[in-house]
Amino acid sequence: LHIAILASILSFIIYWIIRDRYRVRNLNGKHVFITGCDTGLGNSLAKWLDKKGFCVIAACATEKGSQELQSCSSLSLKTVNLNLADSSSIARAVVFVTEQTAGKGLFGLVSNAEGTAPVGPIDWLRIEDFHSVLDVSLLGLIEITLKLLPLLKKAEGRVVNLINAKGLMAFVGGGYNLSKWGMEAFSDTLRIEMQHFGVKVSIVEHGFFKAEEVHSDIIEKYLFKLWNRLTPVVRDSYGEKYLVE
Repeated sequence: LHIAILASILSFIIYWIIRDRYRVRNLNGKHVFITGCDTGLGNSLAKWLDKKGFCVIAACATEKGSQELQSCSSLSLKTVNLNLADSSSIARAVVFVTEQTAGKGLFGLVSNAEGTAPVGPIDWLRIEDFHSVLDVSLLGLIEITLKLLPLLKKAEGRVVNLINAKGLMAFVGGGYNLSKWGMEAFSDTLRIEMQHFGVKVSIVEHGFFKAEEVHSDIIEKYLFKLWNRLTPVVRDSYGEKYLVE
């Protein structure tokens, strides 16, 4: 029994050593499309992959974000404007990616963009508050993934969905948590279905980053904004103490 346990542990260690030594070769000509590159994790990843030699296509929500990223990257990095809540914007970005890949297919799709999400009790929210995050972080992600699948299948590429681990904890109401759980379900299903085409689908559940910290004053601002728009009946049902506590 002890020998079997030791053998299992040894096999596991060998597997991890071999796996960690695996590296993607011949990076030149491999295109990676990343969403949410204005700031934060998407921005850092675009710069890092660019330095590694990948052909990076970075999607930014603002022209300022595009210009700042291009100013500190190589000439091979391309940027495209993208609003994941707008189907026409998604369609234009897909055309741009198709032109840039020039028949080679897409080696990687990294989804990182997040919609704005009001923070507060569910009872205080309206349906548009859910749309503001779900249209970007979930439905937008699904739409652009579906439209890029032909390119991913052609290159036998990979899909990497970045999910902030805080979104997997149901500590606040609204669409943020729903979008993260939805991304998990979508990714798990897509992974199974894409195995037939050699396309890999991964989820990266990352932790907190300093650039992405949500300060208490921002949360407080959200809460007071929601509180002030409540009807007197709903506000009275909670009482002033609820907001203070």
